[in-house]
Amino acid sequence: MTTTLFRRLIDEQELRDPRAFLPRFAEQARLLAERDGDVRLATLVPAASTFEAWYYGQRLPNRDARRVLVAWLGHSIDRLWAPAPQTVAASPGGAPECGSADLHEMRRGAAMAARRARDFALGAEQGQLGDETLGYLQDEVRRITAEYPKKPLSTLFDDLVAAQEDAFRLIEGGRARPSQLQQLYLLSTLLSWHMAKACHDLGDGSSAMMHARAAGVSAEKAEHPALEALVCGLKSLIAYWSGYGADAVFHARKGAAEHPQLRGTVSVWLPALEARAAALLGDAAAAAAAVDQAARQREAVQPDDLDELGGLLTFPVEKQLYYRVETDVLLGQTTAGTVPDAERAVEAFTDPTAPHWAFGDEAGSRCNLAVLRLHADELDGAADALRPVLDLPRAQRNRGIVISAQRVHHALPRSPARSALLARDLGEELTQFSPATPPPAALPRRP
Repeated sequence: MTTTLFRRLIDEQELRDPRAFLPRFAEQARLLAERDGDVRLATLVPAASTFEAWYYGQRLPNRDARRVLVAWLGHSIDRLWAPAPQTVAASPGGAPECGSADLHEMRRGAAMAARRARDFALGAEQGQLGDETLGYLQDEVRRITAEYPKKPLSTLFDDLVAAQEDAFRLIEGGRARPSQLQQLYLLSTLLSWHMAKACHDLGDGSSAMMHARAAGVSAEKAEHPALEALVCGLKSLIAYWSGYGADAVFHARKGAAEHPQLRGTVSVWLPALEARAAALLGDAAAAAAAVDQAARQREAVQPDDLDELGGLLTFPVEKQLYYRVETDVLLGQTTAGTVPDAERAVEAFTDPTAPHWAFGDEAGSRCNLAVLRLHADELDGAADALRPVLDLPRAQRNRGIVISAQRVHHALPRSPARSALLARDLGEELTQFSPATPPPAALPRRP
């Protein structure tokens, strides 16, 4: 019997037993449901006999199951049910020559081998926690921190879950010395912080806050004030994008009030978060005061260990500009400098190779510029600003980006150009991009 690529990949992941395969399939179906907004997939699980028929090439999956398998395994359904490659041919020069499918399999195999090596390292140091284990977790934290703003969550989520579980297990295992335990709590904070952000990006606010609270507990155990402030900032961000402006203001102010001695960029992020949240509530005076406070904090910044890690843990000048523009957009109190600032914010996030580039920040700044141009009756300019956002793959349309796009959608029918054909086309695209309607408090006010 011919071995299909599907069977080969399932064997490589040691999922031959339906009791192993079916929970993994259900997890992948749930993730795809959250990513695509298709609730039908959330509870999709094949019968054990159906999986056996897939495994032995006796039956093709139905349409919904195909979507899950393609997203999970990274190949078309035709490729998955074709014979698995047997060998890797050699090039005339003697080096192996492989196609994209073979390369994909080799990379998958390398990743599996790395995970196996991780499990070995974590289990081999039986008597006490060794340096290799801590080194592994530190490397994972650095990698996840660096890649999170730049890559789709689907490429990092499994590794993030595994690393957080490893940190929890090592803390609870009783093998760590006091100095190691403090380091483990620090790593647990960072992993739980990113896990909270991941849940938020997937639209699961309840789980996001639960992970944020776990991050807060770990930050206290690590005795790291900047991390405690960072957790407050994340809680503010989650509340902001969920439409809870008062909660967002509370968490941002709490972080700043409890840690006034901080000089890293988290000290700038907190008042910048407060400004946006106050604007969400329509409190122009509080927003202006917070913008001024952020500017003063920027002048006193001394980069700390979180800034050194980078990623979402640092708050660069470019992002501060993006937040300030968004504050103006939400208030509808735009000045002569608001549009130029919005254009500079977009320009700052246009180059994916720039150190502080993040696809979410680029999308948010583009949506702000689109709203401003719609209000100024510059429909073509708004469409130009928005086009890269509308072209984002679904895997990158996180909660913040979807809500930012919804704000443009809400501004469109109030634009002087709302009856133009281009406006109608944009409206249809925005409906397909983000069909839900955001809470009224999350919508920008018209100047």
